[in-house]
Amino acid sequence: MKTTEVLAAWRGILAGRAPSISIEITKECPLRCPGCYAFDDAHLGGGTTLRELSDFKGDELVNRVLALVDRHKPLHVSLVGGDPLVRYREVEQLLPEMERRGVHTQIVTSAFRIIPAEWQKYKYLSVVISVDGLPAEHDVRRKPATYERILKNIQGAKVTIHCTVTSQIADRPGYLDEFLGFWSGVPEVKKVWFSLFTPQRGATDVEILSADQRTAVMNDLYVLRRKYPFLDMPEAVIAEIKQPPRNPEECIFARTTATFSADLKTAISPCQFGGDPDCSQCGCIASMGLAAVGHHRVVGPLTAGHIFMGSAKIGAMWNRFMRRPEPLPEPASPFHII
Repeated sequence: MKTTEVLAAWRGILAGRAPSISIEITKECPLRCPGCYAFDDAHLGGGTTLRELSDFKGDELVNRVLALVDRHKPLHVSLVGGDPLVRYREVEQLLPEMERRGVHTQIVTSAFRIIPAEWQKYKYLSVVISVDGLPAEHDVRRKPATYERILKNIQGAKVTIHCTVTSQIADRPGYLDEFLGFWSGVPEVKKVWFSLFTPQRGATDVEILSADQRTAVMNDLYVLRRKYPFLDMPEAVIAEIKQPPRNPEECIFARTTATFSADLKTAISPCQFGGDPDCSQCGCIASMGLAAVGHHRVVGPLTAGHIFMGSAKIGAMWNRFMRRPEPLPEPASPFHII
């Protein structure tokens, strides 16, 4: 981000606003991926599920999303789902409006539909393709969004590939190297991100990595980032795998992102995973990235995280004074980010 955008984010936090919002613009998805957090029974707190919510189509969806953006005035918006390309006509209407507002917009999709090459004209847009490993694993988990279909649908576009590492992937030596080697030969791919599978507390999913697997993945990434420059994970970000935030109150990503489900009013908490995520096993790339920023020392022992938490507390007090909703919860005390 530019310095002006950082300052704008800081002003928003001081005013009690989240600088980033994530919107599940549809509950519909043509895939049935094992381990998908959005369709987990606990995602919305256990009272209802994503598929049971009402959602919108056409101009009503476009107008409601823009109203949400205009109300919260974020710098960054993630359009997720379901799969947002289920509503591709509405997305086509939203993109020029988001661009006109100067809002950084990220679309997270399985690429089951074509990513138009002409979307490159939007300087504030990024498209992230979710890929679950190499073809042998991915095509089983994400059919009909198979490798063949993804490669066809991204032709001429510019995309980021995001892969969530599961225990099955981590258990195979050289897997990440092979994965990066494949995507390094695809000209449409400008960068690659990895997350680690993040379970709900007490879950026993087969995808959950052991402590040894987390360490092995971290060590592999240190080496692979030098071999593959398009692996967009600095060493400071990779290091966060070792010690993720202890709880949502200590997670800068959770604290700076307001997440809304498909009815555009149900807030998802404490973060995009919803439910009761096991923060001790978090491997979310967004959480790791902002944690690394938070550990950056500004002056002496003072870190960016200290400044953020102090600002968030002021924002929470301002919201109470104005009697407004608080998208940024008041931080726990004491907070240790060093």
